Amino acid sequence: MTPKLAIQNANGVAVFACLACILAGGIGTAVTERPYSVIAGAAVGVYLLYAIKVVRQWEKAIKLRFGRYVGLIGPGVFLIVPVIETLSQIVDQRVRVANVSAETTLTRDTVPVNVDAIVFWMVWNAEKAVLEVENYNDAITMSAQTALRESIGRHDLHQALAEREMLGQELQKILDEKTNPWGITVQSVEIRDVQIPQGLQDAMSREAQAERERRARVILALAETEISDNFAAAAATYKDNPVALHLRAMNMLYEAIKEKGSMVIVPSSAVETMGLGGTLATASLAKQQ
Repeated sequence: MTPKLAIQNANGVAVFACLACILAGGIGTAVTERPYSVIAGAAVGVYLLYAIKVVRQWEKAIKLRFGRYVGLIGPGVFLIVPVIETLSQIVDQRVRVANVSAETTLTRDTVPVNVDAIVFWMVWNAEKAVLEVENYNDAITMSAQTALRESIGRHDLHQALAEREMLGQELQKILDEKTNPWGITVQSVEIRDVQIPQGLQDAMSREAQAERERRARVILALAETEISDNFAAAAATYKDNPVALHLRAMNMLYEAIKEKGSMVIVPSSAVETMGLGGTLATASLAKQQ
């Protein structure tokens, strides 16, 4: 590793220590008027530039010595022996999100769908994640895509549309069993969108509209049946009880004429049937008196 590359990859603590050593060497040279101090300060500064490593709170670093795994370090500030020891990889142990999509995947009833999902996962064992799999990020994404396609192929279209939570739980279980030996756990899988062809959407819309019309007609027919049954029951009651029929007729006549300014023409036969002649004459005489 060249000094320029080391400075680019160095952390702030290492850069500060390097500059402090060089500055101290320069001050020593100025005092003693000999170049040995600045040379020694520069050497120590370059050593610290390579040796000081900082690992953040949510990270673990893999430490190798002559290519052999030594252990994990972090978080915090650590010293390594340059050339002899190296940090091969820094593992982020926070919960991460992977976007997964399965394009033109056939369901069990041979319907092509496009499915988008989100996978929430985290590294719980950094040692296994680095030593057991070459690139665990790509492994998670590819495994999730494969599992998503397999899960869609085992379900019908209506299950993929209506039971997204169940589909996500099934995917989470499949992925967790596969990635757990790698030191990675899949916490949850959420199905974001299930897209179906436009022609199938139109057909499903027409089917739903036809179903709603059928239900509306069935409800209307049931209402007509209930109304006819009630009319039949009322007719049977009025047939054997003429007084009830007269009272009903009088109530209908009252409802018709109670509005101000309304006029109702009633046949004389209906008046005679209801016995309203004498009643109307009595009411007329009462008004004249």
